[in-house]
Amino acid sequence: MKILIKLMKVVFDIIVLLCIGFILIVLYNFYQISILDKKYSEFFGYTFFEVTTGSMKDTININDVIIVKITQDVHKNDIVSYMKNEEIITHRIIEENGTILVTKGDSNNSADMPIERNTVIGKVEKIIPELGVWIKVFSDFKVTISIVITFLLFGLALSSKEKRNKKNRHSFSRFLKNLKGMLKNGKEKETKD
Repeated sequence: MKILIKLMKVVFDIIVLLCIGFILIVLYNFYQISILDKKYSEFFGYTFFEVTTGSMKDTININDVIIVKITQDVHKNDIVSYMKNEEIITHRIIEENGTILVTKGDSNNSADMPIERNTVIGKVEKIIPELGVWIKVFSDFKVTISIVITFLLFGLALSSKEKRNKKNRHSFSRFLKNLKGMLKNGKEKETKD
């Protein structure tokens, strides 16, 4: 039972750290987009976007999250995110002519209008399938509050049980029980001798 309690405490601590990290990322994202009025947030030279269209279907699907390395050093066949008319688009480069790039969604029938290289935000480095669904779930205020309250109550239950066990080990009544047991064992030894 003690091992299970310790294991649950470690798991609880890890979950609390992950929640704190998630909250910090959300706050930093809010700060960059809402207060600094940026179109996207930046984390150590990377950003991320949730895919909302099927133009790159099979390679990148709706609700996938892409991690984009912020750079303009991109080449043919790279999947890039770029700004066009205040919108962020993620497509593959199919043609490169100096500062002019032609992109196309893998599922689209025709190429996009050419873009300037300076409109490129960066190159897609990682695709995380279906993460957008989880972001939506955990971004819901009611869900987040319910999870936080559940973990707090669980943590309190574990810590109170641990305190109660420590208290029982050191209580006066525990001392008396031990003393009574020792005296009883001593009498039994005397009668056997």
